[in-house]
Amino acid sequence: MASTAPDEASLHSELKEVRRVGLVRLRGRALPGLESAAAVAATGARTPGAAVEELLRLAVARLDAGTLRTAAEYTLGLAQGTRDWPASSRRARAASVYGVSVERFRKDHEVMVLGQVAEHIVRLASQPAAAVRSAGAGGDGSGTHRTVRVAAGGRTVALTLHVHPVDLLRDVDAVVSPVNVHLALPERFKSSVAASLRRAAAVHGVTGDLLADPLHDELLGWASRHGAAGRAVLPGTVAATGAGALAGQGVRRIYHAAVAVPRAGTNDYDVLQSDVTRATSRALAVLAEEHDRFDPPLRSVCFPLLGSGRGGLPYGVSLAAVWAAVEADAARGAGWDIHFVVRSPEAAALVERLPAGIRPAHDRRATR
Repeated sequence: MASTAPDEASLHSELKEVRRVGLVRLRGRALPGLESAAAVAATGARTPGAAVEELLRLAVARLDAGTLRTAAEYTLGLAQGTRDWPASSRRARAASVYGVSVERFRKDHEVMVLGQVAEHIVRLASQPAAAVRSAGAGGDGSGTHRTVRVAAGGRTVALTLHVHPVDLLRDVDAVVSPVNVHLALPERFKSSVAASLRRAAAVHGVTGDLLADPLHDELLGWASRHGAAGRAVLPGTVAATGAGALAGQGVRRIYHAAVAVPRAGTNDYDVLQSDVTRATSRALAVLAEEHDRFDPPLRSVCFPLLGSGRGGLPYGVSLAAVWAAVEADAARGAGWDIHFVVRSPEAAALVERLPAGIRPAHDRRATR
């Protein structure tokens, strides 16, 4: 291995090769720059190919959350279920994240995405290995996840905390997705939780063409069946749909929680902490209602920090609002497997401090 840190230009060239061949064909490839950086930054992988893959995950995890990180995950085959996709399909999916043509993405966005990954690899290679390991992602290929044990309802509840994009969740029965009171989903290329789930649930052909948009279609059907077509529902309403292509990852239901109230004449939303608590409570009630309708029965549900995106709620306020309903449900004897999914270290730290006794703050109207 070379003892000096690789430069960004050589790394960019090697990243293009990774993009071309895909993760499943990395073993045996000559990637000296990436292997040199991986020798410093990777956390115990035993083969050069595995070390390079782990290095890529560490670098991509440090990109800004949203379109940049999501596009990088698809480009390099790091997104769940894409490691064996052909390069053309991964490029097409990454282009859809930005809402541009494949050709425009190839000439512009892809160069930028790979450049950003190369920049973070250089930074990782310049840090002591211990520092990299302490800040790195988990080695399971889906980001970090850990268990947080919290006293609730007179017993100890084990929460599973995921620190990675929501569309990388696996084997969680139901995922709660924030939506506005008009039940209007954001476009697939947006960077929100709802957009990520809509994108991951969509059905694509082998060339990346969109074949079906099940979350959008099923949500329209739900609104029609419940007399809500063309009008707003009450904040706290939860609409349950299937999970589309996410079923391949073990996700069976999406619970669309109406917490955001659009502010007339603007692109902004208002979110009340009390509405987040109400929606969380309703999602748990829907889980109970649907529990025995599936084989095997539904057991687990995952919450993002509802309203903490464009809704503007601080992470701590959102978490306290969600936890108030979860704790009350546990006190009534519910035994669900509760998961939280977040993207930022700050949000993860708040969830990890739940055992210290976080409680809901005063109700407030948050704007953005």
